[in-house]
Amino acid sequence: MHHSITRLSPHDFRAAVSGLAGLLTDVVAEGASLGFRTPFDRSAAAAWWAARQPAVADGSLAVWAAEGPDGDLTGTVGLAVEAKPNGRHRAEIVKLMVHPGAQGQGLGRALLATAERGAADTGVTLLLLDTETDSAADRLYGSAGWSRYGVVPDYATDPAGTLRDCSFYYKQLA
Repeated sequence: MHHSITRLSPHDFRAAVSGLAGLLTDVVAEGASLGFRTPFDRSAAAAWWAARQPAVADGSLAVWAAEGPDGDLTGTVGLAVEAKPNGRHRAEIVKLMVHPGAQGQGLGRALLATAERGAADTGVTLLLLDTETDSAADRLYGSAGWSRYGVVPDYATDPAGTLRDCSFYYKQLA
């Protein structure tokens, strides 16, 4: 299945908040550890996304959205650039998510590669991220050339409230 991936302009981001909220709600409901606990409703998800608007507008957060052939939002990834002067060469991959109905088709890998290219295009040479240990995302990063530099036990809870370990990764870009 073909998915088109587009970087959202500040205007497009505002228009996409509702779709991003639906995606986030569905992914959290499926158990993805993205920083939220259940119950987690669409209005809370929309408020969270809307609060990202200033960062998208000032360029400190880039957000890409993937659409399926029917126009539905099927995935997203963000790139948060470091604001400190001594860290402007690095950025963090944030909120990589794929709708449960679109998983297993390579979309997560395509979104990750898109964010990596976007980072390289802006001069970023070091990327960081973290994810729940032993999750599908953990396996993705390990197979996509990222280096795990540590695991912290009981770092955060999953959506149901169970403490989970977290793996931390980096990738140096050419």
